[in-house]
Amino acid sequence: MDAIRIAIIGHGFMGHEHEKMLTHMDGIQLIGFADIDPAQLEDVQEGLKRYSSNEELMSDPDVDVVLIAANNKYHHDLVIQAARAGKDIICEKPVAMNVEELDDMMKVVDECGVRFTVHHQRRFDPDFRTAKEIYDSGTLGNVYTIQSMLYGYNGNMHDWHVYVEEGGGMLFDWGVHLIDQILWMMPGKKVTSVYADLRNVINTEVDDYFKILMKFDNGVMAEIELGTYFLTDKMDDKWFERHWFIGGNKGSAYVDGFHPEGKIVRTAGLLKNVGGKRTMTAAGPTRSFGPPPEGKILTEKLPEVNTCHENYFENYIRAYRGEEDFLVKIPETRRVLALMEAVRESARTGEAIHFERG
Repeated sequence: MDAIRIAIIGHGFMGHEHEKMLTHMDGIQLIGFADIDPAQLEDVQEGLKRYSSNEELMSDPDVDVVLIAANNKYHHDLVIQAARAGKDIICEKPVAMNVEELDDMMKVVDECGVRFTVHHQRRFDPDFRTAKEIYDSGTLGNVYTIQSMLYGYNGNMHDWHVYVEEGGGMLFDWGVHLIDQILWMMPGKKVTSVYADLRNVINTEVDDYFKILMKFDNGVMAEIELGTYFLTDKMDDKWFERHWFIGGNKGSAYVDGFHPEGKIVRTAGLLKNVGGKRTMTAAGPTRSFGPPPEGKILTEKLPEVNTCHENYFENYIRAYRGEEDFLVKIPETRRVLALMEAVRESARTGEAIHFERG
């Protein structure tokens, strides 16, 4: 079959990442790049086009798909421009700055009849897929808590991410991925309420810390925490880098690091409620805290997953050819945007936001 011919708007960090991946991928032919800053095109690989403008790229008959990797604030206008040029579209996340923008984009996309999806490649992160496999398997019984945490130590963000007008901040950068992962882990489950704290710890304009609590109608409380300024002297500790915890009534699981390590953990004997009876331990009269007796804690290996970000484009190729559905659907990305708006409202008011009902 003919390769899908893709041209990319934006040759910053993500543009370079796409260049490295797509130039070696069967089924895709990378055509070239446009960028608002001509200097960004100086290191484009030989043999690829360097467009003088977005308009030149979108009018090129050799281009089937436009991949938008420009700053967040440009996504709305570029998607509409590409749709009107008759090009199919992949847009970097966040697909838009708010729900209203996305709805506006979809009107044009639908009118023009082009294919449109979003680059949520972190649905293929090995740490996330490991956590999802544990959840899907039911091995922990009735899950009551899922915690997703990401910590950094540098504090500041790079490039345009430190500016509000460019669509910067950690909620737009990583928050969109972390929320999407939680929602995709539990398809069909409704978020009944959202409570959030969103802060500028050391950055002047944009958020660099957030904690988000999402209550689901299946009884799960999902917690997402991200901080760019968590100082530590344990830089090799995978828990510090990336951390999942899943708790159920038949065990717990922890998944640490982007290349995950961890265990499924159970108890050899669940202590029953015994009214009026004291249980003495080395730590004092307690049943739940202090060192467990020998043999009380049992562990199992994490499930093995084999995923990588190339899987996103493998799905895209098959879906483009009509062999399966696109992995990332626009209503899913709209729901993420709506949740992000609820996060901002909760952080502003200090109140929990009722989200999905009935």
